[in-house]
Amino acid sequence: MIKQWQAVDDYIAGRLIARPEQQHETLDANRRSGLPAIDVSAPQGKLLHILSRALRARRILEIGTLGGFSTIWLARALEPGGKVVTVEFDPRHAEVARANIAREGLTDRVDLRVGAALDILPKIEAEGAGPFDLSFIDADKTNNAAYFNWALKMSRPGALIIVDNVVRDGAVADPSTKEDSALGARALFDAVADESRVTATAIQTVGSKGWDGFLIAMVK
Repeated sequence: MIKQWQAVDDYIAGRLIARPEQQHETLDANRRSGLPAIDVSAPQGKLLHILSRALRARRILEIGTLGGFSTIWLARALEPGGKVVTVEFDPRHAEVARANIAREGLTDRVDLRVGAALDILPKIEAEGAGPFDLSFIDADKTNNAAYFNWALKMSRPGALIIVDNVVRDGAVADPSTKEDSALGARALFDAVADESRVTATAIQTVGSKGWDGFLIAMVK
């Protein structure tokens, strides 16, 4: 079944995503550098791009850069003069991401911060880098609720907050789960359900990344 899911993702990319958009060079560079293959898929990246363009986003917050694959999708969608502020914990990942972003000619659109997000996010707020039109959260899952709260604090009304990997092969719906990432997803759902300033849903996905899904919240 997973093989068929991969084939469908490849079909979607082949029909709807132009080859230059697919960032084969970025993925190859990530692979050569030994980064984990946990980037969003090309169809998911295009979805982030489309949502950003629909919002006419000028300020985007990303938590979890990895090798810059999703960062590049987001940066390409910015309105003129816009900026993606992206946070990456691992300096080696950040180095690879900087090279990928530079190769795509997007260095002037990306502000890459290196360190623990919960240390850096208060500094971003203090600097007045927002308010953000869209936030994309794809980092360590155990802190998703805290990341969501920071993104909400720095979002404008009408902004979107998207959190990846919230289904965890269905473990999010298992109240007996002991898996840390699934527990992080459950904490996120609890935080969003209790937050009156947003309206939200979550969508299950299958594809090259297996069975997972994303949560999307709109700031009222």
